[in-house]
Amino acid sequence: NAIMALTPLVYWAQRHEDIYLRGHGAKGQNEYKFSLDFLLPVKPQVSYKSTQRQVNITVHKIQRGWWERLTLRERKPVFLAPDFDRWLDESDAEMEIREKEEKKNRLKASRQKEEGFVSLKTVFLIVYNLVQFLGFSWIFINMTVRLFIIGIDSLYDTFHTISDVMFFCQILALVEVLNAAFGVVKTGVIPTLIQVVGRNFILFIIFGSLEEMHHKPVVFFVFYLWSAIEIFRYPFYMLGCFNTEWKTLTWLRYTVWMPLYPLGVLAEALAVIQSIPIFDESKLFSIPLTKVIGTSVSFSYFLYIYLVLMFLGLFINFSHLYKQRKRRFRTKKRKAN
Repeated sequence: NAIMALTPLVYWAQRHEDIYLRGHGAKGQNEYKFSLDFLLPVKPQVSYKSTQRQVNITVHKIQRGWWERLTLRERKPVFLAPDFDRWLDESDAEMEIREKEEKKNRLKASRQKEEGFVSLKTVFLIVYNLVQFLGFSWIFINMTVRLFIIGIDSLYDTFHTISDVMFFCQILALVEVLNAAFGVVKTGVIPTLIQVVGRNFILFIIFGSLEEMHHKPVVFFVFYLWSAIEIFRYPFYMLGCFNTEWKTLTWLRYTVWMPLYPLGVLAEALAVIQSIPIFDESKLFSIPLTKVIGTSVSFSYFLYIYLVLMFLGLFINFSHLYKQRKRRFRTKKRKAN
């Protein structure tokens, strides 16, 4: 015996551009079919989504507008009923359109504002990294040329020839702490703070405040190791602002620091050790105690503590940088595969 198709319950609703139909089989799993003569022409392409319980159909109107009824005949089929879950009056549908348009405009305005901020941020980062790259490149090239031309004697006047540019670069580096703190760049605040504050302490307190340190060769090694790291770091960041990568530079940025950073910390520690007798003798930055005690606490006591903190900072920063390197090359390897 031929099985006759059953007629489902069909629920409908409309918007200015679409008709929504929801067919529901009242007698479980069977074959169902129905037909409708629409009030006005519709597009032949329909979209639908089928589930175990029902079929959702979207029919697109040829001409945008609000229909007074769904079918050509005023008398609707018995299987047809309003879909109150989606039903809207014409005024409510217009309000829904306006709300969608307002939401779309808000998103567009927000996106434009964000794009404007991103472009401004990008320009700022490009300029900052370019200035730092030029500054540290000048330091590195100047020191290298002087070493080849003058020889070992250049080690003793590094501070007088290089310090002004180094002061500028290291003061400017404070911007990196602010960038990390305010989310301008995605990096840890603590590692950035350790590096910037640590370098500025060596530069301004150990070298800058003691004239006796100006002629010591340790200044050369500290400045040279700092600049050797930065001439790879800043151009890497600058290219990142353009979403561009040079593989050789990427490898150098994530590899050169591994020997140079610990050597730099050792050079800084040597500078601190050499400054301790000078601070003891000059009493500079010593804390005077009461007249009853009749003495003062030497700044060198703080320097002994600082030496311990330096190597603690080395461990924290080295771990941070090594994780960055590992994550970077693991990601690249995964992309290659």
